[in-house]
Parts: sequence; structure tokens; C-alpha cells
Amino acid sequence: MRAVIQRVSYSEVQINQETIGKIGMGLNVLLGIKENDNESDIDYIINKLVNLRIFEDDEGKMNRSILDVDGELLLISQFTLYGDCRKGRRPGFSRCGPVDEAEQKYTLFVEKLKKQPIKKIETGIFQAEMKVLIENDGPVTLLLDSEKEF
Repeated sequence: MRAVIQRVSYSEVQINQETIGKIGMGLNVLLGIKENDNESDIDYIINKLVNLRIFEDDEGKMNRSILDVDGELLLISQFTLYGDCRKGRRPGFSRCGPVDEAEQKYTLFVEKLKKQPIKKIETGIFQAEMKVLIENDGPVTLLLDSEKEF
């Protein structure tokens, strides 16, 4: 499972020019799910999201989590995070697995995330064509991967 996390001062997701999710200061999270992801991958990413200290403290150091700053979170499914661009000029998406399984994992992710004490949680719609507006703060953008070791 992969998540691109962006610290934002504002983020919004639209479908057909209608806003379906909007947050103020917090995290915009693009979530990619691959075929063999399981509940432990979900738990790992959620734990990181909630506790990652990427908001500045009074001294300007990244030392506060989304919980510490009473931030908000916008979650958007993003299968293209597993696009393989190593061969040719068109990305391959074979690692994404069956859509129905990915949707079940996304739904479980949202259910578990909503049990966290985050001020406001908004989501996009799985497999929908969306426009995402992001005002990246910093800019701060990080990649989480439940199996990658750096």
C-alpha cells in the first residue's frame, strides 16, 4: 500500500464540478492499493498518517502530528501510484489487482481511518474521475509504502 501525503492549507475534491470533499489545514492523502495488500498494510499506513510529525512547532521544526494541530484529512483513492513505467511509454497497472478487491480494501481503510480522533475526514469516491485542488503547505510531500524499506 502506498500513500502520498501532502501537508496542505486547503484541499478539495470535485466530481463533475461539484465539491464532494473539502478540508482546511491538514493532510491530502492519495492512497494506492495493490493486489496483495492486507489489513496489516492498512493499519501501518493509518498509524503513520495519524502520528507522523510533519507540522511545525513553535520553533519551526516538524514536530507535530495531525492530531497535535487539530488538522483535517482528505483521502483520495489513486491506483496510478502503482503504475509501472519501466518499460515502454505507457504505464502498466498489473500490480493493482482486481477492482472489487481494491474497493473492499479502500472501504476498510476509510472505516478504520474514521475511528481515529482526527477533527474532520473527507474522501473522494473510489474509481471516480475526480479533480483534486491542493494548496500544498511548505511544500511538504512524503511517500509512505507499507513494504518499502529505504
